[in-house]
Amino acid sequence: MIKFPIYLDNHSTTPVDPKVVEFMLPFFTEVFGNPSSKSHEFGWKADAAVENSRKLVARLINAESRNIIFTSGATESVNLAIKGAAEMYSSRGNHIITTTIEHEAVLDSCKSLEKKGFDVTYLDVDNFGIVNPNDIKNSVTERTILVSVMYANNEIGTIQPLSEIGKICKSKHILFHTDATQAVGKIPVDVLSDRIDLLSFSSHKIYGPKGVGALYMKSRIPKIRIAPQIDGGLQERGLRAGTLNVPGIAGFGKACEIAKSELIAETNRINSLKNMLYNGIITGLNGVKLNGHPKRRIANNLNLSFEGINSDSLILAMKEVAVSTGSACSSETGETSHVLKAINIDEDLKHSAIRFGIGRFNNEEEIIYTINKVIEKVNFLRQISLKSEKGEYAEV
Repeated sequence: MIKFPIYLDNHSTTPVDPKVVEFMLPFFTEVFGNPSSKSHEFGWKADAAVENSRKLVARLINAESRNIIFTSGATESVNLAIKGAAEMYSSRGNHIITTTIEHEAVLDSCKSLEKKGFDVTYLDVDNFGIVNPNDIKNSVTERTILVSVMYANNEIGTIQPLSEIGKICKSKHILFHTDATQAVGKIPVDVLSDRIDLLSFSSHKIYGPKGVGALYMKSRIPKIRIAPQIDGGLQERGLRAGTLNVPGIAGFGKACEIAKSELIAETNRINSLKNMLYNGIITGLNGVKLNGHPKRRIANNLNLSFEGINSDSLILAMKEVAVSTGSACSSETGETSHVLKAINIDEDLKHSAIRFGIGRFNNEEEIIYTINKVIEKVNFLRQISLKSEKGEYAEV
C-alpha cells in the first residue's frame, strides 16, 4: 500500500519509530523529574532512565557509557568536539585537518576557529568523494592537533577509510574526530577498532526524536579532554551545561537499541530497495550518472544526476515523492552543492542531482511508483527543454 506523499528524504531526518514514541510517552507525564534532582524519587528515576539510555547509545558504537555526552544534536556535538578540542590543546598547536566535503557543522566550526588564529587544511577528495589517507599523513605538521573526517557523506553516501585515518592519527599522537551522523545505525561503527577519539551523531537520523544527539569521547589512556562550550551547570561531566532532555534521551536510547538489533536485516532490505530503484531508473532512462562511490557507500543513499534537466524542476514535477538535491542544512542558500563541486562532476550535472534517501518504512510499491514517476517526469522535462531550444511552444 502506498501512502502519499512517498518519503525518500531519510538523510535529512527520519520519522520517529512508533516503538520509540511509545517508549518515550511516560517520560513526559510520569517520569518527568530532573536528573540533577538527587533528593527524591522523581529525580532518581529520571537519572536512571538517562543512564540506561547512555548504555544503549554507547553499545551501538562499541563504547562504554562513560564515553557518551548527550547534546542537542549532531551539530552541537560537532561544535563541542572541534572547538572544545582546539581550545583544550591549543598550547600544543593550532593546526587542524579536514576535508572539503564535510557537513557545514564541521566546516563552519573550522572557519570560526580560523578567525581565532587556527590554521585549517581542507583536503580535496577524489571523484568518488574519498580522501586519500596519505594526503592526511603528508599534511600533518608539528602543530597539528586534530583531524576531522566524516564517516559517511550526507549527500553522496561515500564511506571514508576511517580505520586507515585512525591509524595515522594514533601514530602521530593527533586527536581524531569523525562526524558519523549518517553512518551510525546504517553500518557497523566501532570506535575502538577505528581508533576514534571523538565521534558525533544524532537521534533523528535513526528514527529517534529530534533535539538530542551525542558526542563519544574516549576515556581510555591517553584520556581525551575538551573545553566546554556552554556554561551554566555541571551536567554531563561539566562538558554540557543545561537540564537534560529526558524524554529525548530516552527515545534516543530506544532508537539505538532497535538500530543495533535490526542493523543487518534492515541494511540488507534497504540495500535491496536501493538497487531496485537504481536499476529501474537506469533501465528506463539514458544519461543518468551515479554520484559517489559505487560500492563504498551507505545502503540507503542513491545520488543521481540526470542529463538535460534541472533538479529543482524535477523535484517540483514529482510532488508525490519527497526527495532533495542535497543537505537539508544548506538547501536554503540555493548554491550548488560543495560536495558535488569537490568531486568534479560536469557543471550541468551539478544542477541535475537528486538525492534519494531510503528508510525503514519504505516498501517495494513505493520504489516501483518512484521509478515510473522519475522516468515519466525526466522524459517530460527533457522534451520541454528540447522544444525550448528549438523555439517551439511546449504544451504543459
